Amino acid sequence: MINVAIVDDDKSYVDQLREYFEQYIKESGETIKITAFSDGDSIVHKYRSQFDIILMDIEMKFMDGMSAAEEIRKMDSSVIIIFITNTPQYAIKGYAVQALDYLLKPLSYFAFSQCVGRAINNLKNRLSAFISINVKGGVVRLDTNDIYYIESRGHNVVYHTKSGDYELRSTMKEIEGMLNSKRFFRASKWYLINLAHVDSFRDTDVILAGHSLAVSRSRKNELLEALSDYWGEVMQ
Repeated sequence: MINVAIVDDDKSYVDQLREYFEQYIKESGETIKITAFSDGDSIVHKYRSQFDIILMDIEMKFMDGMSAAEEIRKMDSSVIIIFITNTPQYAIKGYAVQALDYLLKPLSYFAFSQCVGRAINNLKNRLSAFISINVKGGVVRLDTNDIYYIESRGHNVVYHTKSGDYELRSTMKEIEGMLNSKRFFRASKWYLINLAHVDSFRDTDVILAGHSLAVSRSRKNELLEALSDYWGEVMQ
C-alpha cells in the first residue's frame, strides 16, 4: 500500500484530488491510502514518517507548504514531496527541500496522473532501500545504505548508522528477514554487517566504520566469499 497525504486549506482542491486518485487507482490498479490535512501545521504536528508521497499546497493560512516541507525534511529525508501552486515561481524554491515535482492550479487530471505516476515509479525504484523502525517516541526511516552494522544486545538490537545509534526491542532473526539483501551478512551471533562499509577483514576481525568486530570462525570462509562476490559486483 502507498500512503499519500494531501495538504491543502481549500476543501474543493482536496475533494478534486481525492476524485483524481480514485480514477488513478481504477486505471493503475495501485493500492493507495489517502489522508487529508487542512494546513501545514497539522501534518507537521502529527508527522511520524508514515507517508510515502505528500501533495502539498504552497500557500496556506497558518503554515505554508514550504515551511512545512522544511520541518518534515528534518524528520524524513525520503518522503516524496509534490507541491501544488498557482505560480510556477514558488515551485522553483522546492529544490531546497528536494521536492520531486509540482502541480499547477487549476489541476488537470492528465498532469496529475503523469506527476503521480512518476512519483510512484520513483518510490518503487528506491522503496526497498528504506526501512522504518520503531524507536522511543516515534518512528525513524532509515536508508539501508546508511546502516554500518546491527548488534544484538540481549533482547534488543542496536542499529549503528551514519546518523547515530538506534536501540529497539527485536531479534536478529527478525532483522535478517526485513533486510533480505545480499549486502548484509551475519558475521556472528552478535553482528549483522553491511558489506558496503567493510574496509578490511583480518584474521577473525572485520573492520568497518572504524570498528573492529569479531567474526565467528565457522563463518570466516563464507564472509570471504560474500565480500569477494560483493566487491566483484561493485567493481563491474
